[in-house]
Amino acid sequence: MPSTPFPFGSTRGVRGCVATADQLASQAGLVALRAGGNAIDAAIAANAAMTVTGPHLCGLGGDLFALVHTGRSVVALNASGRAGSGVDADELRREGHAEMPFRHDVRTVTVPGCVDGWVTLHERFGALPMADVLAPAIELAELGFPASPLLVGSLAALDAAGRANLRELAEQATRPGAVVVRSGVGRALRAVAEGGRDAFYGGEFGSGLLEVGCGAFSPDDLAAPQSDWVEPLAVTAFGVELTTIGPNSQGYLTLGAAALATHLDLPDDPDDPQWAHLLIEAATAAGYDRPDALHEHADGVALLAEIATRAGSIDPRRATRRAVPTNSGDTTYLCTADAHGMAVSLIQSNASGFGSWLVEPSTGINLHNRGLGFNLVPGHAAELGPGRRPPHTLAPALATHDGHLVAVFGTMGGDAQPQILLQIATRLFRHRTSPARAVEAARWALEGPTSGFDTWTGVDGPLVAVEEHAPEAWVSGLIERGHRVITRTAYDSAFGHAHAIAVEHDGVLVGAADPRTRVGSAAAF
Repeated sequence: MPSTPFPFGSTRGVRGCVATADQLASQAGLVALRAGGNAIDAAIAANAAMTVTGPHLCGLGGDLFALVHTGRSVVALNASGRAGSGVDADELRREGHAEMPFRHDVRTVTVPGCVDGWVTLHERFGALPMADVLAPAIELAELGFPASPLLVGSLAALDAAGRANLRELAEQATRPGAVVVRSGVGRALRAVAEGGRDAFYGGEFGSGLLEVGCGAFSPDDLAAPQSDWVEPLAVTAFGVELTTIGPNSQGYLTLGAAALATHLDLPDDPDDPQWAHLLIEAATAAGYDRPDALHEHADGVALLAEIATRAGSIDPRRATRRAVPTNSGDTTYLCTADAHGMAVSLIQSNASGFGSWLVEPSTGINLHNRGLGFNLVPGHAAELGPGRRPPHTLAPALATHDGHLVAVFGTMGGDAQPQILLQIATRLFRHRTSPARAVEAARWALEGPTSGFDTWTGVDGPLVAVEEHAPEAWVSGLIERGHRVITRTAYDSAFGHAHAIAVEHDGVLVGAADPRTRVGSAAAF
C-alpha cells in the first residue's frame, strides 16, 4: 500500500474552533476569534486566507454558500453569481456546443459571488471591522506563503494556455514550500477592506472582468447584488435535524438520502459491506434524476417529498445501478464555531480546479467556471440565460437537535458531495463517532466512465470507487451485491476534503480537518 497521511485527531476548545483545508487559513480564523470576533468573522478570515493560498480550490473569482447557526436559529446565504446579460445560449448552440464549454470560455463564468457573500455575512453578523478580518489574508498575499503540494500538483495539470494565464502562480509554485506572492489579490482584498463590495465589483477587478468578458458582462451586472438570504432546507434524520441550502444547490440530495437511510436496516458496524451498499442505494435513489430536477427555481421541499416516495425502490440485497451525475470538482469547505452558540458552515469554489483557466488580467484573480452547471437544451429549466443562476454542486450542512447546535460539516467533491456527506452524517449521528473518526474513515464515491464536469454515467450505472484503506470486506461484499467496484489510493482528494465541528453536551467544541488535504487543520482554544 502506498504511503498515506497520518490521520488527524480531533481538536477541542471551549471558546472557538476553526477547521479548514489549509492550516494557514485555520490560523487566520483563530486570529479573528482571539481578537474578539465571532464565528462569522472567523469564517470570512479563514475563507479570505484560502482564496490566497488555495487558488486551485477557491478564490475571489468564485461563488459561496453559507449556513449560520445564530445561537437561536439557522439562516442561509446563497452567494452564487448570475450569468452576465450578454450570454446567449443560441450563440453557443450555433457554434456547435451541445453542452457548456469546459475551459477557456468566459461564457462559463458567472459574476463571482464570493465577495458579495462576505460583505453580506459581515454586515448582518460581523463583530470586527472588515479590515481586521481580512488582515491575515492580505499579509499572506503581500508577504507570501509556502505552496502546498496540492497547489503544485494542480498547476502541473494546466495546458499551455492555462499556464500562460496563471503564470504568476506557475512561475512561483514550482515545488512544495516555494514562496508565492500574490500582490494583485492583496490589492483586491485591501479594496474590499476599505470600500466594501463596490470597491471590488466597481474597482480594479470589476474593470478587468468587463474587459476579459468581451460583452458577456455589463457594469449593471456587476453592480447587482449576487447574494440573497434564503430559507434553509431541513429534514429529520438519524435523530437530528439536518439543514442545507435549497436549490440551486444540490444539498437536497444529502437530506433526501439521509432520510431514506434512516429507515433502512443499517448494520451497527460501518465495516460491514451492507452498510456501504445501503448508503449507495440511498444516494442513487435520491440523486438519479438530479440533471432534470435541479435548477434555481426548483422547490426543495417538493424534491424531498418526491425522494421520500422512493424507499421501496431500494433493494437491500442487490445494486440497482441507477445512473447519477458523477462530475468531479474542486472547492473548499470550512467551518467555524464560537463560545456563544454561533457557528458557520461555509463552502466556496472555483468549480473545477482553477476554474475556467481564465484570469482577471489586472489582479491575476482566476475566474471560476460555475456556468458548467447550465444546460444548453432549449427550454430546459436550467438553460443558460442572462441573470440566471446555474445548478450548483456546493452543499454545506448543519445539524441541530431541539434548536441547539449539534454539528457543522461539509466537503468539497463536486457531484460526490452528497454521497460523502451522507457517509459522514451517518457516522456522526447514527454511530456517534467523533468528528476525526468520521472524517478520516474510508469512503466510497460514485464515478462515471470518464472524469470531469461533462461526465455522466453510462447505461450500466456508476462505478463505485472505494478508498484503499476501506475495510477489506467492502470490495468483495459490494461486488457480490452487483456493484462494479474499483479501488483508489487511500486518502485521495478525489474523495473530498471534509471537515466538521461538533458540540459536546458540556459545550466543548470538537473539530476535525480532513487528512486528504495534506495541509489542513482544525484549531481551537
